[in-house]
Amino acid sequence: MALSNNISKIFGIIAGIKFPQFIQRNINKAYIKAFDINMSEFDSYEKYDSLNALFTRTLQNERSLDDGFISPSDGKILELGDSFQNNLKYNIALSIKGSSYDIQDLLKQAATKEELENGVDYVNIYLSPRDYHHYHAPCDMKILSASYVSGALFSVSESKLAKIANLYVKNERVIVKALVNDKFILWMVFVGALNVGKMKFTFDSSIQTNASNYDFTHTYENLFIKKGQRLGNFELGSTIVLISEQGYLKWNKKAYEDVKFSKNLATFI
Repeated sequence: MALSNNISKIFGIIAGIKFPQFIQRNINKAYIKAFDINMSEFDSYEKYDSLNALFTRTLQNERSLDDGFISPSDGKILELGDSFQNNLKYNIALSIKGSSYDIQDLLKQAATKEELENGVDYVNIYLSPRDYHHYHAPCDMKILSASYVSGALFSVSESKLAKIANLYVKNERVIVKALVNDKFILWMVFVGALNVGKMKFTFDSSIQTNASNYDFTHTYENLFIKKGQRLGNFELGSTIVLISEQGYLKWNKKAYEDVKFSKNLATFI
């Protein structure tokens, strides 16, 4: 197992420690200040009994959902487009400007060559430590499968993406494959990262991340998810890559724009 995975496991243990209340309050307060976290939608920092509880904080009130295809999470768009843009080779996408990844290598067993042969549309959403860490369904969809791909846990910060080639492909990830409107396939790729030792999924609690060195795929029958429904959460920040068969979504955002869960991200074509 890579050093980054072990570091993440240790960090996860520390983050789960429930220190005496007066110490924990100061830890929480320092973390919120260090990352400039807006707590207006969440409980007071005093109510979280561990750093992990603060990382995985839930919204006090539900957000109203915009029309169309919404962002599944809070975060920042690092890149978006289609796999034939900028004279790129077939099925190559950008992680950030100047760095790329191979879509087939990213999706592995979750996608066939036939499903990718007409190209894809993609967007990479980076969740920083200051963001709300839960992820939700961007539209009504039928979940077909969830594939776990073992790997390292490199940081997915912009500086690391610029230095490490094909970083998303090297990292551990869970790929949720879904059918949208009975028309097209959407892949939601949840990329693990340094200090993100766990990703959790509400529809399948048996998926365990940073726990094994073998890949697997779970398939589902009649697993329908409504738009806005919570799918799970990261522990600390990471990245969500959305990939759809090309020609069904038109992105309404640009690279380096901030996004919020529940706000419009794309229009159905």
